[in-house]
Amino acid sequence: MKGIRQLAEHLDISIGTVSRALNGKPDVNEDTRRRVLAAAEELGYVANQSGRSLRQGVTNVIGLMLEVSRETVENSDDFFLGVTDGLQSVFSRHKLDLVMLPCPDDEDPHEYLKRMVARRLVDALIISATRRTDRRIELLEKARIPFVALGRSASGGSYTWMDLDFEGVAARGVDRLVAKGHRRIAVAAPSSDINLGYIFLDSYRQALKRHGIPFDPALIIRVKSSEQGGYQAGHELLMIEERPTAIILIHELMAIGLYRRLAEAGIVPGRDLAVVGFREEPRTHFLQPSLTSFRMSLRDLGAQLGETLLATMPAYADHYPQGARNRIWPLELVPGESDAFTLTG
Repeated sequence: MKGIRQLAEHLDISIGTVSRALNGKPDVNEDTRRRVLAAAEELGYVANQSGRSLRQGVTNVIGLMLEVSRETVENSDDFFLGVTDGLQSVFSRHKLDLVMLPCPDDEDPHEYLKRMVARRLVDALIISATRRTDRRIELLEKARIPFVALGRSASGGSYTWMDLDFEGVAARGVDRLVAKGHRRIAVAAPSSDINLGYIFLDSYRQALKRHGIPFDPALIIRVKSSEQGGYQAGHELLMIEERPTAIILIHELMAIGLYRRLAEAGIVPGRDLAVVGFREEPRTHFLQPSLTSFRMSLRDLGAQLGETLLATMPAYADHYPQGARNRIWPLELVPGESDAFTLTG
């Protein structure tokens, strides 16, 4: 079966009647509707969604833009798998589909997004990995495409965003470690210009100042947000002349690489070095000693992100009257054994 014309000829009724029956219009006789639907299923008729989208001006598709690289694939970062589960739970209520828009790491994200916008592939977008200055925000505002940024930016504008509480991670991590006697506290921060790194480090500096601890730039270790990055962070930590007694990690997978490098040097987390990180199930769950970590429900984050996006879209805003506002997503600190010891003297 090639299309609606052939289906109408097979049934010997008008194309208009077939179209209204397939789209559930109320002015179609119920017997006719059942006859049309049965014939469509029997003959394998599939609606031309491209043509319908052109006529209606909508695609019923939401895009999630990701930045991907060989490293992210090899590390099997499950963050967005959990988030998309939550997104789908919301979009399915409205028969909306979610598509991934993977931007290769060797392409400018702004140019990639400009191409996607020109092709009109989606009705709305979620962008991630926001930078300190992110040209994608201005692009989407000018194109008047509904969007939500997963992560804040200093680019300005009146866009809607959601972000994790990276200020709280730095502040609470420093507070916890200082309470255990630590003053040489290192941090493993992103090597890219992603904005969360700036937010995290600003809060880290403020927390040190609050405790009367001088800021030492030598304790900022910039690495990739991956297992390999964690391994590199461990290597660089061991090279610091006045070695830190504690480290806070900014990404889930870093702990795995860090533990490996420390083991090679005969250093035991929770005994020789205090470690605070993020928890990703199930990969970091089995680290020994158990990791003191910040965690959250990725599914809940994704669901709130989806509702926030739909609240910016006129067709769905009435369903989510409280959704179109900026939010900082809280994280729970779960004590483990990786920072169990207390320094004395």
